[in-house]
Amino acid sequence: MDFDFSPVLDSWQYLLGGFGVTLLLSAATVGFSLVLGTAVALGRVYGPVYLRLPLTFYIDSMRAIPVLVVLVWIYFALPILSGVNLPPFWAATVALSVHIAAYVAEIIRAGIESVRQGQIRAGKALGMSSAQITRKIVLPQALIRMLPAFGSIVSITIKDTAIASVIAVPELIKRSETVAGQSYRPMEVFTVAMVAYFLLLLPITRMIDLLYRRFAHLGRS
Repeated sequence: MDFDFSPVLDSWQYLLGGFGVTLLLSAATVGFSLVLGTAVALGRVYGPVYLRLPLTFYIDSMRAIPVLVVLVWIYFALPILSGVNLPPFWAATVALSVHIAAYVAEIIRAGIESVRQGQIRAGKALGMSSAQITRKIVLPQALIRMLPAFGSIVSITIKDTAIASVIAVPELIKRSETVAGQSYRPMEVFTVAMVAYFLLLLPITRMIDLLYRRFAHLGRS
């Protein structure tokens, strides 16, 4: 079988634009999911019982429902129910953020609860408030322990942005589909897309791994 990458070379600017949309969508999703996931985790760990129950339901439901279903529901059903019609990019950002935040919340909750209770009791014995204990004792250790899991979440988030192609977000996969359909060279086009994702994700995961190795001792207790 002959490989012909000329369609990719002819459309490199078009594909590069899609790669830029993928980066933007990934960055927005990671940022929003970290903020939402942190709020949910803190509410579940430190909040009252009446707050923990709905937060637990949110986490369990998001982990049980495929992200594609969440995306399609927000893009097609939300406008019917609320009258709010989100553009494809923002619909994808909201759907991915709401979905990924549930996993972020569980990672943060596990990191917080991994800190030994003896350290918390020691902080109370020193007269520290709950906020001071959380800020100065619990979170510094928990954040280090959460780094490997956060690396996985970032990787999953970037790859999940490809799902946005189903609602016509012009990211890398959507534009690759367009070029492949016009050139009848899907193998070459999607091979380049695969390599692009690999080259993006490899340095990110390696950097997070190096950070964890460098600061892992700060998370031990």
